[in-house]
Amino acid sequence: MTHGGEVRVHIVGLGPGDAGLLTRDADRLLGSGLPVILRTRHHPTVAALTFAGRVMDCDDLYATGGRFEDVYAAVAGRVVAAAEGEPVVFAVPGHPLVAERSVQAVLALAAERGLGVRVYPGVSFVDAALPALGIDGADLQVCDAHAVRVDTWRPALIGQVYSRDIASELKLRLLEWYPADHRVRVCSRLGTEAARVEELPLAELDHRPFGYLDAVFVPPLEPVDDVRRFDGLEYVVRRLHAPDGCPWDREQTHATLRPHLLEEAYEALEAIDRGDPAALEEELGDLLLQVLMHAAVAEREGEFVLGDVFEQITRKLVRRHPHVFGEGEARTAEEVYRNWEALKQAEKPRASILDGVPRTLAALAASQAIQGRARRVGFDWPDIDGPLEKLREEIGELARAADGAAREEEFGDILFTLVNIADRLGVNAEQALRGANEKFRERFGAVERLAAARGLDLRELDLEALDRLWEEAKAGGGAL
Repeated sequence: MTHGGEVRVHIVGLGPGDAGLLTRDADRLLGSGLPVILRTRHHPTVAALTFAGRVMDCDDLYATGGRFEDVYAAVAGRVVAAAEGEPVVFAVPGHPLVAERSVQAVLALAAERGLGVRVYPGVSFVDAALPALGIDGADLQVCDAHAVRVDTWRPALIGQVYSRDIASELKLRLLEWYPADHRVRVCSRLGTEAARVEELPLAELDHRPFGYLDAVFVPPLEPVDDVRRFDGLEYVVRRLHAPDGCPWDREQTHATLRPHLLEEAYEALEAIDRGDPAALEEELGDLLLQVLMHAAVAEREGEFVLGDVFEQITRKLVRRHPHVFGEGEARTAEEVYRNWEALKQAEKPRASILDGVPRTLAALAASQAIQGRARRVGFDWPDIDGPLEKLREEIGELARAADGAAREEEFGDILFTLVNIADRLGVNAEQALRGANEKFRERFGAVERLAAARGLDLRELDLEALDRLWEEAKAGGGAL
């Protein structure tokens, strides 16, 4: 494979570890008299070679302790700088184009400088691992330990695991997707006669030493066992909705699932209010399940599929964050909010600024949302004195209301005005009332416990006795 014009950089692979696996092209070039730059001397094949020309390595660049991207850039800089003076051979472990990011850095920089590069095939660590593991590589994922991304339903072979520190980082990354007891295999000294394979739980991956010829093989998960990623949950829901799945799940519609969606959302809010991360973890899962259930119903009815849901929200997020994914600018949260609203209006022009506030939203939350939108176009009192005066007026009208319908209307006006005051004070009205409800629930529970401890029946106590218990409960838990 040749890139560019006249070849100034010949890139060869040193094979997986045994000098007998060196290709003829690599052996010829390494003994040709051209200057040789070794990506590292820490490879068994190097000791078995006889070089006819100058030899240098890049091991000093790794000793700096910098980011790997910076190290690879420095390696590329050294190789290309040398090639600008005369043709060179750049020798790397394994196959130059299998999990060898330094080669990609050389190719990019050489193209930028207008230098020709030729890459010669070699035997990779993958070729050595397949017979050691006794597996077919048809569906194998080949990964670099420094940048692992895997599909857990396919086998993965991970190279560049040459130290216990890297193994620890790799373990933590893999534990995001795989169970701790998932059995993995460590392939040691690949490409040599001393090669061996050891099986162990993922949680113990870093409990052993690692070397430059080591790799980690991660067998695939069964879809139903893929419990730490979205794909596993999606599989379970699809299985439930399959023709031979769960009769109850297959009978559900958007309408029958509606109350569950609302209930799970409120349970997640309750977990947030309680400051209970364990409960929130569970409730977010229940909420996510509702999204998947509605998507499964939609797919069954031919309305849309889950991929459409992903596409809609992903494209929306990219469109409405041009300061992140494009050339827009937004330096503050307020600027981001204004840009978001402008972009939303451009995408979905509405006859009224109040359109888009769901009529099913909780009444206090809906009131705060629509008043906030009206305020953004200047429809509001100039200061808090206006809504406070309006509150006094509405209370008077409630007192004078003649019948149930009038009282309901005037009471609604009072709540509406209170929401305006809350918004001006930076108070979330819905959350404030939820907090007051919870405080009353706790306080009244304390009253019940006091009465029970004294053998009292609340239903038999007069208002004065109840008030004394209430004050006692207040003294133990703050004022209401």
